[in-house]
Amino acid sequence: MSMHHRIRATAISKKARAASATGPAAPQWPSYQGTSQYVGTSPSGRLTVYVDPTLGAPGLQNAQDLVNDGDRVANANDAIFGTTGGSVSVIIYALGGATDGTGGADHGGCDYTTGNAIEVCASFGNSARVSALFEAELSECSMGGDLCGYSTGEALSRWCAAEVGNNALSDFATAPTWAQDGMADWVDQVEPTDQDADSIGCGMAFLSWLMSQGYALDQIAPAMVTLGTNGTLAQLYSNLTSQAASGAWSSFLAAVNALPNGVTSDDPFGGGA
Repeated sequence: MSMHHRIRATAISKKARAASATGPAAPQWPSYQGTSQYVGTSPSGRLTVYVDPTLGAPGLQNAQDLVNDGDRVANANDAIFGTTGGSVSVIIYALGGATDGTGGADHGGCDYTTGNAIEVCASFGNSARVSALFEAELSECSMGGDLCGYSTGEALSRWCAAEVGNNALSDFATAPTWAQDGMADWVDQVEPTDQDADSIGCGMAFLSWLMSQGYALDQIAPAMVTLGTNGTLAQLYSNLTSQAASGAWSSFLAAVNALPNGVTSDDPFGGGA
């Protein structure tokens, strides 16, 4: 049975040119069943982009913008993980019927072999959201088969999307939901799902806290990959700071409680600023 690792939301400057009628055959997508119209391949050859032709000019514009921006995203992702990723294909269509990016994105496995067919929601007039959604899924391919599909991996992928995508997905925020729901401890344990806002939100706020203390995402990401699927945020804290893992939750919670405005975004500590 194929796996899906989808990011979901919680909450055109030039005329598009016609896409080429020819091009490489599209791969088998995780969900999309419609016509895959080839749009183009990035200069490096690492990204091949298709679009659902029923989206018309706005969807085509999203696709062409991703062709142009794809290598920047891939290079930034490589820098975060300290590795060189493989080639991927992307289809842009109206996930869940949405054309504003809120349909999210999806892919299959957690590497460049089983997860290299990526679905991204169209975002008419705002291609920055398309690039951010692309990075959310691309980052999971760089997790080496680990983390992806777990709360920790989902938090990491969303932080990658925030950094590479200029916070274009701020409406996907989950940390405020975690705070409003009572701030459960997802630092000392990992939830085996990428669909729970509370566990993901805890991870988002925790990584914000770590980054505010000077640990950059390009330090955090490789450390999380090394820990693997069962690695907790507490273990991440210990490995980065040389402090005891047992003190991670209490130190983090004290910092959260000291926030003057509480948790109002996925970056309450301004670590990604």
